[in-house]
Amino acid sequence: MPSTATHIKANAKAALPSWDRIAGNWKQMSGAITERWGELTDDDLSVIDGQHERLIGKIQERYGIIRDQAEVQVAEWLKGMESASGR
Repeated sequence: MPSTATHIKANAKAALPSWDRIAGNWKQMSGAITERWGELTDDDLSVIDGQHERLIGKIQERYGIIRDQAEVQVAEWLKGMESASGR
């Protein structure tokens, strides 16, 4: 039976079109990102530059967590963003 992390990650991949929207509005979305992950710096956000994989890597680095945990956090955040936007 797949783990919860695997299930959430699979759902995140299905939600990637919403990532395109985030990447396209990166400067506006960076406020929501720092609200969720306050340890990310402005320099981190510049390096990430809307790239999904870079965000996961920076979250791993700043919070000292494994990749799966960072992916789950991003997937849950994306799901919340989708809910907030009424999609």
